[in-house]
Amino acid sequence: MMKMLITTTEKIPGQEYEVLGEVFGVTTQSRNVVSDFGAGLKNLVGGEIKGYTKMLQVSREKALQRMEEEAAAKGADAVVMMRFDSGSISGDMQSVVAYGTAVKFIK
Repeated sequence: MMKMLITTTEKIPGQEYEVLGEVFGVTTQSRNVVSDFGAGLKNLVGGEIKGYTKMLQVSREKALQRMEEEAAAKGADAVVMMRFDSGSISGDMQSVVAYGTAVKFIK
């Protein structure tokens, strides 16, 4: 299966397309106790909190995959103007959203 083109730009050089509509991919991850303990220690001495970094990387990948699946279900060839948004929910969960505009190439 060919991976769908996903771009943060509005225009795809050399392509004309019709807009199919907005697409989203959402995931919410819970932090674990070990990461929370490590984060508490890092707050004292500084530095990267690798458990949280990994959690956000995984969340972004899942959100992108879900957005791509939604675009494919609409018959899209690509997603343009892709963006991420994220936020905390009740202090121990992180939500990540990938969103953009699904487009179909005009042959």
